[in-house]
Amino acid sequence: MVLLALMQANAAVLDVEANCAAVDAAAGEAAAAGAGLLLTPELFPVGYAPLRLRAEFDPAALPAIRHALAGIARNHGIALVFSLPAVTAAGEWQITSTLLDENGDELLSYAKVHLFGPAENQAFVPARARPRVVDFRGFKISMVICYDVEFPEAVRAAAAAGAELLLVPTALAAGFESVPQLLVRARALENHVTVAYANHSGTEDGCDFLGGSVIAAPDGSLLASAGTAAQLLFAELPAPGRAGHSVDYLGDRRPQTYRSWGS
Repeated sequence: MVLLALMQANAAVLDVEANCAAVDAAAGEAAAAGAGLLLTPELFPVGYAPLRLRAEFDPAALPAIRHALAGIARNHGIALVFSLPAVTAAGEWQITSTLLDENGDELLSYAKVHLFGPAENQAFVPARARPRVVDFRGFKISMVICYDVEFPEAVRAAAAAGAELLLVPTALAAGFESVPQLLVRARALENHVTVAYANHSGTEDGCDFLGGSVIAAPDGSLLASAGTAAQLLFAELPAPGRAGHSVDYLGDRRPQTYRSWGS
């Protein structure tokens, strides 16, 4: 069994030092509790403020931030998921997430496909690559970011590739309670995957965040859920594999029929 830790917290926009210190503290607490993996929210090390990031953040700082986060994982001996902006070779800004192992080595990366709202669409460019899957301590892990999880195609692509655990850094505003309480749980159930959804708390750059982070089991039940304040959640991950599910949603799919529908 693997103990998963999920960090829900308030970031300080463009205060990388303070935000990394918060991740360091959460990693230390999570590791002390026996967790093998810590999930943090979308863009947490830089704060969630798409237009300010594009106008004021210097991407030349990214290698040093990534180095610092790798050091946190290595110092505490815990795998870590963080989300940062990235700039492609073509000069396009994207929102990304990265999974490091307990030695600080990169295992998996992902770039956000579905951008939410005017600010994200002005600041960033949507990616096109499908979620990939990697083995970690006997689990097949994949990632999507925030709005991606609200599209069944994104989560199904990860599940069809063999994912058993889906990690979702997010930045969800207040007023969208149905996303973690209904939609995330449905994604877990319909794909027989565990879904961990880590949100911000408090207010950043005028945006009031919902909090409400959840870890949903493959049967749609909640393994852990947060309120509105900063909190560190823990959940024992269900054993790998999909055996025992009463309805085989993945096995009963008819992809060729769906393609004929033109959807």
